[in-house]
Amino acid sequence: MYENGAVLALFVLGYSVVAGRVERSWISGPIVFTAAGVILGPNVLGLLRLDLDAWDLRVLAEATLAMVLFTDAANANLRVLRSTVTVPERLLLIGLPLTILLGFAVAWLLFPDLGILELALLATMLAPTDAALGKPVIVNPSVPANIRESLNVESGLNDGICVPVIVILLGLAIDTQIKHGTATHVGLVVVEELGIGMVVGLALAAGAVALLRWAAALGWLSDTWSLVSVPALAGACFALAQAIGGSGFIACFAGGLLSGALLPEHRHERLRSVEGLGEALSLMTWLVFGSIVASQLLNHASWAFILYAVLSLTVVRMLPVALCLLGARVTIAESLLVGWFGPRGLASIVFAIMVFDAELPGNRTLMATVAWTVVLSVIAHGLTANNFARLLATRTTSVGVDDPSTRPPARSPP
Repeated sequence: MYENGAVLALFVLGYSVVAGRVERSWISGPIVFTAAGVILGPNVLGLLRLDLDAWDLRVLAEATLAMVLFTDAANANLRVLRSTVTVPERLLLIGLPLTILLGFAVAWLLFPDLGILELALLATMLAPTDAALGKPVIVNPSVPANIRESLNVESGLNDGICVPVIVILLGLAIDTQIKHGTATHVGLVVVEELGIGMVVGLALAAGAVALLRWAAALGWLSDTWSLVSVPALAGACFALAQAIGGSGFIACFAGGLLSGALLPEHRHERLRSVEGLGEALSLMTWLVFGSIVASQLLNHASWAFILYAVLSLTVVRMLPVALCLLGARVTIAESLLVGWFGPRGLASIVFAIMVFDAELPGNRTLMATVAWTVVLSVIAHGLTANNFARLLATRTTSVGVDDPSTRPPARSPP
């Protein structure tokens, strides 16, 4: 235990010295930590031997995703989002279902041994995008604000939307007894997951902000403990929603949006702690993933796994995005950027562990395909994030496309 602790602490200390330089380079933090997990893990140097099982990895990934979703939502620019809400609406209501359908079709061609429900599960596990892996683009000021906010909202909501789909498909796959019939059951699951998550997130955020303002007026706040309040709120949103049958991911995103809107004057100061915690948890998740999962992938290599992973990151994502954005106020370059930056990461890991626990006949194929897709996404999107953002900024400037967030308000007619 202490050897693992020493290795982890020393590596994190070393990375903290060069983190700013890495963020501006052609590689990303997730690439560095995933590679470190592989190199330091038991299959190479053997310095890091983590005695973690699938449940431990799921808890870590869920905690990370909760903090990242809350932070990204709280930092959202609602003024820009209101002016460009059509893009995320199309991505979620049209692009996401099309991505699942196309992913199902490709899986049906490549994995004939999988059952219908297993094919659907694979397509759904790899449909949501990752807020943490997409962060270099979402926070990059070189990218137009409308594109950043659209990607932020999409990644914040699509994993929560996919949760009830996963639950329903898993229930059918393992022959769960459904009391009220399939259609009613599907409706109940969707309403519970999304509705409860939304209510919990909004209620907790509103209550927490009211308490913070009341305590501040009385002079009861502590400089140290006020930094703990926001991570605690994010954790409460996720855990309470999950405990009572809702989606913790939806709760975190809804709670983050309302918190950011209600505390605009203190937003960045109060979010600093949860941003740091989310970043640290994210990178530690990738290190653990590299040590436990990525280091084993060569033992589970298959042309079908790798081909599906490549298609999932390109055609399966980019074609539905291009179709759903037809007629929207986005350029071709912006549409390509949105299509390409649909990285697969934490949500897919969480979903894969949920499916793994069900012990379906096609478990090996499902887990290997998801793992290959996530690893290739970490590499491909990590290597291209900053370069694509700069390229889009240059193209946008050269053609004179303006940023909706900088447009002056329209004058009323005299």
